[in-house]
Amino acid sequence: VGGREIGFLFGQYKRLRNEFTGVLTGKGLTWGGSLIRPEATGYGAVYFAAEMLATRNDTLEGKVCLVSGSGNVAQYACEKLLDFGAKPVTLSDSSGYIYDPEGIDREKLAWVMELKNVRRGRIREYVDQFKSATYTPTDPNLDYNPLWNHKADCAFPSATQNEINGEDAKHLITNGVTVVSEGANMPTTLDGVKVFLDEGILYGPGKAANAGGVAVSGLEMSQNSIRLSWSREEVDQRLQGIMKNIHQAAREAAERYGTPGNYVNGANIAGFIKVANAMMDQGIV
Repeated sequence: VGGREIGFLFGQYKRLRNEFTGVLTGKGLTWGGSLIRPEATGYGAVYFAAEMLATRNDTLEGKVCLVSGSGNVAQYACEKLLDFGAKPVTLSDSSGYIYDPEGIDREKLAWVMELKNVRRGRIREYVDQFKSATYTPTDPNLDYNPLWNHKADCAFPSATQNEINGEDAKHLITNGVTVVSEGANMPTTLDGVKVFLDEGILYGPGKAANAGGVAVSGLEMSQNSIRLSWSREEVDQRLQGIMKNIHQAAREAAERYGTPGNYVNGANIAGFIKVANAMMDQGIV
């Protein structure tokens, strides 16, 4: 769902209810939307990865990154990776994926955004424009995704659920990936998650790493309530602070309950405790 679809949904809601209420987020900027909302999930996944790396005194600078998808999440994950000095080298859609060992720089990313957001084209067209890249069509007979079988440092699954299985996870480890930050919802199967946890890599599950979109939806609702629009810089700063706090909560919960470095346990426990405490404070009603 993108801005176009939210517009149609909001228009119908307004027609049926005869009221203008910020019940939907991701709205257009001229009718109640927030700056940074389209970018938020991709930006947030990168911010979360940066926080994980900081625990090992490392940064994203110079890191080679595999990114799946080519919609909002993937596009803006690439944009923020470039801001951090990293080098994204892959993008995909349902027809296949492109691998560009020279990196997807800002010029190439702008071309992809025009391809996907304006022309609604397919990612295979990338190789006609940029000769450094190769295109691999989707093969439904494979039991793994070859996108995850390239040398890299970080992976940002940003396309769809269950796109990394156990074999893909093993390929990522073999190819040197030490950071996985999920931009999509549940993109890694349980077998894949087990591989990541057993190997002890920095693995940010979607329930924590892709919370940026929901966070800025909340900020959009706040702006609607106070009838103000914050600047791009202010929203981005608030988003970065939220992702930092989510990372800290997950990390501290994992350590407190005996599984240091396990962000899956940490995110689950931190979320559960927050809800449980709120319920008890209110008399468990």
